[in-house]
Amino acid sequence: MGTLVVGIALSAAVLAESYWAMLLFLVIVGAGYSTAQPGGSKSVAAWFDKSQRGFAMGIRQAGLPLGGALAAIILPTVAITWGWRASFLVGGLIAIFGALVFMLFYRAPGGVVPVARASEGSVKKVVLSRLAMIREPAMKQIMASGISLISVQYGILIFTVLYLHSRLQMEVLQAATLLFVAQGAGIAGRILLAAWSDRCRSRYFPVMVCMVAVIVGLLVLVWLPLHSTLMLSGLMAWLGFFGFGWYGPWVAYVAESAPADKTGFVLGLAMAINQLAIVSIPPLLGWLLDISDSFMLGWSLLIAMTLLGLLMTIQRQGEINESDRV
Repeated sequence: MGTLVVGIALSAAVLAESYWAMLLFLVIVGAGYSTAQPGGSKSVAAWFDKSQRGFAMGIRQAGLPLGGALAAIILPTVAITWGWRASFLVGGLIAIFGALVFMLFYRAPGGVVPVARASEGSVKKVVLSRLAMIREPAMKQIMASGISLISVQYGILIFTVLYLHSRLQMEVLQAATLLFVAQGAGIAGRILLAAWSDRCRSRYFPVMVCMVAVIVGLLVLVWLPLHSTLMLSGLMAWLGFFGFGWYGPWVAYVAESAPADKTGFVLGLAMAINQLAIVSIPPLLGWLLDISDSFMLGWSLLIAMTLLGLLMTIQRQGEINESDRV
């Protein structure tokens, strides 16, 4: 239903005649999109057991950068050829098609007994009891890694092309191609890292490896003189693989950390916290660039955030084990 809302709102955006009307349609799009991650991830968690869940979740999460890469190719071409309204309509129709296909073919796994729900009292009591999950060690670990890595992901996604163009005087098309390399590596990373998490003693270990890898990658990007296109391609592939690929094992870990009757809520809560970073970090990085006329402050902030998140997760990892439940 959320995907259907996205498709209808995007299609209706062709009627917008002002910025504020367009903003209203996009707010509706965002509300519909918010159901995709917790709902889809819960579906994967229900269908696959622990030995396969990471790989299945990684394949699902690979659809996000893959869809972004395809949209980056298709929608600007549509906009240039037929106008921006046509690009919104095409995106909306694709979303509607995807929603209808899912509703037509998806079935809950057979043999799954619905979890009995205990009476939780008033709405206020229910909300407070669920928000209290934030204080649990596993959720603190989830939030520390999620906020830092999603910040790095969007920093790479939004500022890499501008950075390569400004610092290395690289043509915009070439810089955009390197970003496409990062996105392609991210697709592979989401699948392979999630599959690796199925084989690890702790599913969270690949997430920690990603945090170390992006710190190293950003340090190389900032400090080493990179003039070879081959070296830059390798670095962007590294940053994409770990900076985008972390999401597969992370989502699988979140799903497994949640009680069976609160999987959707815990996924939604973790992703809502990530969204706060998504909407705040890009403007902050842009402001730091404006006041300093340098990317150094922005990249340093991302490195510091990831290092802090890593230290916090190492501390929390000593407090919980894989069998703990939120």
